Amino acid sequence: MPRIEVNRSGEMEAFVQVVDRGSFSAGARVLGMTPSAISKLIGRLETRLATQLVHRSTRKLQLTPEGRQFYERSVRVLADMDEAERCAAAGAMPRGRVSINASVAFGQHVLIPLVPRFLELHPQVTLDIVLTDRVVDLMEERTDVAIRWGELPPSDLVARRLGATGQAIVGSPYYLKRYGTPRTPQELEAHNRLGFNYRRSVPDWPLRVDGRVIDMPIAGNVRCGDGETLRALITSGIGLARMSLFHVQSDIDAGRLVPVMEEFNPGDEAPIHAVYLGKAGRLPARVRALLDFLVAHVADNGRAKP
Repeated sequence: MPRIEVNRSGEMEAFVQVVDRGSFSAGARVLGMTPSAISKLIGRLETRLATQLVHRSTRKLQLTPEGRQFYERSVRVLADMDEAERCAAAGAMPRGRVSINASVAFGQHVLIPLVPRFLELHPQVTLDIVLTDRVVDLMEERTDVAIRWGELPPSDLVARRLGATGQAIVGSPYYLKRYGTPRTPQELEAHNRLGFNYRRSVPDWPLRVDGRVIDMPIAGNVRCGDGETLRALITSGIGLARMSLFHVQSDIDAGRLVPVMEEFNPGDEAPIHAVYLGKAGRLPARVRALLDFLVAHVADNGRAKP
């Protein structure tokens, strides 16, 4: 009896993309397939394995225990295959230009301190660094990698998680001595609450009061287009701001800034991702080297590892 050829790695990649993207339609878009085609492919996979991998009874994709196990092993298998091909590829040596875009704060406090280490490991790579808090179009700006924090909207970008950062309302000792330390949301209303002026900025500060989260509007006499400028202003004693901890933790440790209203901090965290166009297994060695380096050298709290 002739053996039926099965593209196991293709099935695994399709299944992993569906799980990672959260739906058949999103996985299909990444793979350049139709939702019906990818649904049939996974149906054939389930038939061959004689087990159900995905529950289809709800709008949200849910894995069975067998599906979860198959997903985790597929991720490892695909990673091993990528590594084997990278090691065997003639052009595996990273070389050439890599353009990277990051916010001013992440660039100055995390990325720049890591650049010497990266270039020492990859001396044939040239970095083209652009720092801006504006969200850029990677294709239009010819950017290889962008660093973004916060929840990512649906897009064709591929993301690798670097870490996550908490938030805190902070002010300088000088400001707090002059205007007092707010202890309640009512007292906070009387303070100079500084914020951002770029289009995607959040206009409020969340506070947890009596088990529920309320929004405190930003109302100050300065708005800034990047986090590093805002950090400099609050350090100089102009007002209070809600900042990412990866950005101001060193100032807190040194006593230049003081967290306030911590009992009302909702404890929210913003994920930090490196995003790029294309497929993970088809990246140039120079881009892959930078991504792997960032994953290895950015700590879970979003700060550069020592």
